[in-house]
Order: sequence, then C-alpha cells, then structure tokens
Amino acid sequence: MRGLSIGRVLTGILAFQIGIGGLLVLGDMRENFRLPGFGPSAPRLSEPVRPGDQRRVFDPSRQRPPMEPARDPGALPDRLALTETGAPGVWRLEGEIAEGDGARVSGLIDAADPAVEALVLQSPGGSVQDALALGRHLREAGIGTKMLRGEYCYSACPYLFAGGDTRDVEEGASLGVHQHYFGENTILPAFVAVESIQRGQGEVMAYLEDMGIDPLVMKHALQTPSDEIYILLPEELERYNFVTPEEG
Repeated sequence: MRGLSIGRVLTGILAFQIGIGGLLVLGDMRENFRLPGFGPSAPRLSEPVRPGDQRRVFDPSRQRPPMEPARDPGALPDRLALTETGAPGVWRLEGEIAEGDGARVSGLIDAADPAVEALVLQSPGGSVQDALALGRHLREAGIGTKMLRGEYCYSACPYLFAGGDTRDVEEGASLGVHQHYFGENTILPAFVAVESIQRGQGEVMAYLEDMGIDPLVMKHALQTPSDEIYILLPEELERYNFVTPEEG
C-alpha cells in the first residue's frame, strides 16, 4: 500500500510538472505564432496612453513607437552601439541589448575619449542579465542616463536606464516594462523553468532596490505579457524614482 501511495504522489507531481510545462509552451506559442484567441489583448502602440490604460501591443522586431523624436533617429542598430553626440561627455547608447553586451559595452565606455559622463539611451530591450550588468557598471562609474523626447526605452532597457547615477526623462519620451523570460528551456522539467523565472525576477527586484528604484514597479511588468508593453506615466516615473531630482 505504501508503494502504491508513493506511486500516486510521484504521478501527481509529474502531472503537475507536465501541466505547468504545457502552460509555458502555450505561452511560447502565443508569443511566437499568435494563435487565434491567444494574441495580445492590448490596443496598438499608436493609440494614446491614458491613466489606467497603459498596456500596448509591442513587437520589437516589427515596429518602433510612432512618436515625434527630437532628432532624426535613423535606423536603430541591431545591437547596442556607442556614438558621440557632439556635446562634451554625452554619448548615445542605442540598439538591442544582446547577450554579451554587458562586458562588451562596459569596455567601450571605459575606453571612450572623451570620457563618458552621461548616456542618452534608446532600446527595445533584450538580454536582462546584460542590462543589469551594464547598469551596475554605469553606477560604479558615476555615469548618468537620459532619454530624449520622442524616443523609447522598453523591456530590459529600463533596468539599464536605472543604473544611471542621475536619471532624466524628457517630456514625450517613453519608458515601458513587461514580463521577461529567464532560462533557455521553458518546456520540461517545468519546475526548473519556474525556479529560473522566480530567481530571475528576484535578481531584478534586488537590483532595482540597489539602484534606488522602487521594486513595486515590477507589479506592472509581471502583469504585462511579453508581447505587450506597460508604458509608465510621468507621475509613475517619479513615484518609482526613475527620475532623479534636479540639483539646486
């Protein structure tokens, strides 16, 4: 009888893991194949954002937000690129955050001449771990982060932005968060995928607290599917400490 009970328990655990694994697979299919009935429920990114109505469809591979930038942005690089702006000590960092960019871009920043004092950011996001690593490097180096009117910083980019020693977001810039994947295999075993996701979210929350950002901003990220983006309002940027007070 005891062996039968243990067998039932193991069978129940396996069924639970398979069930969670199925949900994760459906999530991947929803993201990658837009199954009927499983697509994003938010309005298009072109729709204006209002308090309480801030989730928008976002596919970084197919679109960029329809905003009026303060400059001609040109084509967004496929990978983070560091370029001069012409202003002393101010550089641009824009493009997708790819795996390995934490170390690569930290090296570019350290070697820059003139020295980097502030970075103007624009990115659709990418590797969370590299965004965190690069953000920590910016804080250690005392480098500020900025966003210009009509430009955007989504997905993992806000974590990079949070690393700025000082942080400024011009009116008309857009900063947004959503869910992320942590780990490479989200099919089976399911408990490994869930553990990886939870550990990753914990690392992000600890990082935000270290950077002086209110980790409560993660409630918006966790409630927003990865094919949508939650756009933070100016008052939320202040509430969660994404912007630092002006000196003087």
